[in-house]
Amino acid sequence: MKNQLDVAIVGAGIGGLTLALCLHEAGIKCRIFEAAEEIRPLGVGINVLPHAVRVLDGLGLTNKLAAIAVTTKESVFFNSHGQFIYSEPAGLLAGYKWPQFSIHRGDLQQVLLDAVRKRLGPDAVVADQRCTGYSQDAEGVSVNFENAQGARSEVHASVLVACDGIHSAVRKKLYPEEGAPRYSGVNMWRGTVAWKPYLSGGSMVRAGWLSTGKMVIYPIRDAIDAQGNQLVNWVAEIEAPQSARRDWNNRGRLEDFFPAFADWSFDWLDVAAMIKATDLILEYPMVDQDPLPRWSFERVTLLGDAAHPMVPRGSNGAGQAILDAPCLVEQFKRFGINEEALTEYDAIRRKATTEVVLMNRTAPPDAILQAVYDRTGGKPFEHIDEVISREDLSEISNRYKNVAGLNRERLNNGKAGGCCGP
Repeated sequence: MKNQLDVAIVGAGIGGLTLALCLHEAGIKCRIFEAAEEIRPLGVGINVLPHAVRVLDGLGLTNKLAAIAVTTKESVFFNSHGQFIYSEPAGLLAGYKWPQFSIHRGDLQQVLLDAVRKRLGPDAVVADQRCTGYSQDAEGVSVNFENAQGARSEVHASVLVACDGIHSAVRKKLYPEEGAPRYSGVNMWRGTVAWKPYLSGGSMVRAGWLSTGKMVIYPIRDAIDAQGNQLVNWVAEIEAPQSARRDWNNRGRLEDFFPAFADWSFDWLDVAAMIKATDLILEYPMVDQDPLPRWSFERVTLLGDAAHPMVPRGSNGAGQAILDAPCLVEQFKRFGINEEALTEYDAIRRKATTEVVLMNRTAPPDAILQAVYDRTGGKPFEHIDEVISREDLSEISNRYKNVAGLNRERLNNGKAGGCCGP
């Protein structure tokens, strides 16, 4: 088998594009093959935490991101009555060497896509190439593709990296008997809307609790009109007996969730009015998959959501995909473009992401809200210090950071686990 590429990447999402840039920096030849006929930035808001920004900064992208994102200043927690519970600074203001960005997923993807095309060439990303399978031998991998018209093609590479997301075709081939996603018992509805700045203008808000309705709210674009409005991303989460369809573009209905938030009008934000002003609402289940026993099989491996889909409760899904990329490239530099490199990458990142997947199930940052809800029964309180101490709230937050690779001292000193950056 004569290999045309060092690395064939399936999927032009955040993980695949980051990987291509890291490979290029290392002088490793790659190409991305994307199933969509046209690569259009989609989605709503995400947060890129300092450990992931560290990677993107190493790729020279921080200034571009800062120009289009909102630099997050703080995380703030409220109960469903709008009462303040806890806040802590974010990113640079928290002492990290790197900022935290709240950004439209499509904007992040476009920055990465533009960088790939500029650095690797216009043919570095090939659209309309749906992966239908692969075969491999001791020398490399033959990857099979089919376009929308049914035309088939084959690409040869030393290794195949599947970055094809939650519906990964390669993961299905590796684990054909894998069961349905694990439903957490919570559905979420998402939207973006032009709204005037609230609190600090860079505040990520978590409020309420899942039993009666929880909100996550943060701005993702600044000064989008002459009135100085921001584009604000919101997520409504409610416990539900039946899972929504697992499709990021699934349309949601206002009447299915709005009653839980109809009286959420606070002095810091009129949440109900903000929701009602939203034109497009998307619905998605809070699901993940049980961690896999392995990602790498000879010359094939998984990366990003294809490897470790997680419940989106720690602002960490895209971030962990970004962290996967430099770790894999580091193993290629150590061992060569071969099975040994994939095995070592698997051992490092699978352990790290398994801990995050399980932590997102049980004790993400919004466990702060659960602690207060459990102690008050969801009722208003007189003083938060009489419910729970600030030290206990800080401990909940730090517990997640330590697992997710966000321990500030370790990250700033370049000692965070799981190959966090170049």
